[in-house]
Amino acid sequence: MLDLSATELISRLLTLVIALTLHEYAHARAAAFFGDDTPRLAGRLTLDPLRHLDPLGSLMLVVAGYGWARPVPINPAVLRQRSRAAVMLVSLAGPFSNLLLALLASLPYHLLRASAGASNGALNFLNQFLISFVVLNVTLCVFNLLPVAPLDGEKVLEYLLPEPARKVLYAVRPYGMFILLALVFVLPMLGVDAFGALVRAPVLAISRFLLGL
Repeated sequence: MLDLSATELISRLLTLVIALTLHEYAHARAAAFFGDDTPRLAGRLTLDPLRHLDPLGSLMLVVAGYGWARPVPINPAVLRQRSRAAVMLVSLAGPFSNLLLALLASLPYHLLRASAGASNGALNFLNQFLISFVVLNVTLCVFNLLPVAPLDGEKVLEYLLPEPARKVLYAVRPYGMFILLALVFVLPMLGVDAFGALVRAPVLAISRFLLGL
């Protein structure tokens, strides 16, 4: 996991700055669209990476290939005044931004593939960077859609569940980080690759589709 090539390390660092920043900015912009001024007052309605990056989440992205940024503060009461679905849509904005970035990066990748015989150091690096950028952004999208707090998918699940089932979700919410740690670290050590089924498998399928592999 730590044995990274120079290309992969640079790719992850660039993705860290671009993808995580735009992920959180998308949350802030979506909240502002629904009339919530909380992100702006917190200084998060900006593309400045320093306002968004989380040290541990950034390290995880570089080391493991998935990670997170500092959550954008929102006011659910204000959002729900505009729409019952507003909190869910604000939550979806972050993963959607990563999927959009992956789609956009796949376009120049296909152009490079179509250029017959284009092979030199710079182009090879760009080709590998685009592949890594696509895969990492798809990973961020899928990972953040896991229905476990504090990830975005938990807010999506909250919206979709009927009221009685939400009580179970609220009871589990305080233990979300422990559940994530179990999925990522504990279960694999016990021979149960739930994280692979929930994240790696869909990431591989989506990335292959976007890259035409």
